[in-house]
Amino acid sequence: MRVDLFSIGNFTIHSYGLLIAVGVILAVIMAMKRAGKKDLNSEVVLNMAIICVVFGFLGAKLLYVLENFRAFLEDPLSVIGSSGFVVYGGIFIGVAAIILYCRIKKYSFFRYFDLLMPSVALGQAFGRLGCFCAGCCYGRETDLAWGVVFPEGSFAPAGVPLIPTQLISSAGDFAIMIILLLFSRKAKKVGDVGALYLLLYGIGRFLVEFLRQNEQGGIGIFTTAQLMSFVFIAASVILFIRNRKGRHAENYQEEYYSIWL
Repeated sequence: MRVDLFSIGNFTIHSYGLLIAVGVILAVIMAMKRAGKKDLNSEVVLNMAIICVVFGFLGAKLLYVLENFRAFLEDPLSVIGSSGFVVYGGIFIGVAAIILYCRIKKYSFFRYFDLLMPSVALGQAFGRLGCFCAGCCYGRETDLAWGVVFPEGSFAPAGVPLIPTQLISSAGDFAIMIILLLFSRKAKKVGDVGALYLLLYGIGRFLVEFLRQNEQGGIGIFTTAQLMSFVFIAASVILFIRNRKGRHAENYQEEYYSIWL
């Protein structure tokens, strides 16, 4: 793994940023190609992607600041200028921004939500590969053969075998993408694909947190990310139940329905 790929003068290409960019581009391409098959507007998908990236970035940084609020009060610029982000913050704020966009433009939020979730999982998978290259989001020390020793200059402690939680998370995200793509072929209730994403990601993140070396706060034995996982899982269950009660479109032939949150 390498934190920096190469430099041209004072300009440095970081592996973390490059992999995130690749993930975003591939995610958008996938969503735009699938939009036509779902009778959705690919230009709207592109607009949503831009909104999600911008507000997701801000949300991920905001939650990171809140998790490190004491350090922020002592030295605000060091916290804001660091490479730290919290994925859940990005998801919450990004989705909220898209909901607002759909309300303003009168688009069906859950139709696009279902369409975008496999792409979101793909983008997250590449993002975790970037984490691995940078050494952030690292796992606990281990004596097992699968432990990874990070080099000097990465965010992870150097010279110590650590659980590669980044690769575990990335593999999980790729698996979620595949499951969602397969499930979307048979899903009849609008919102079910998005609900399944919330369930799978929430469970996966909850379990991976036990393997990570976390310094962020939480409540009791649970980290902040695990508490947010409970929110994701609860939202998924609620959405599945509401779909079964027929509060959303019965199938993908209906053009529009109201958004709840």
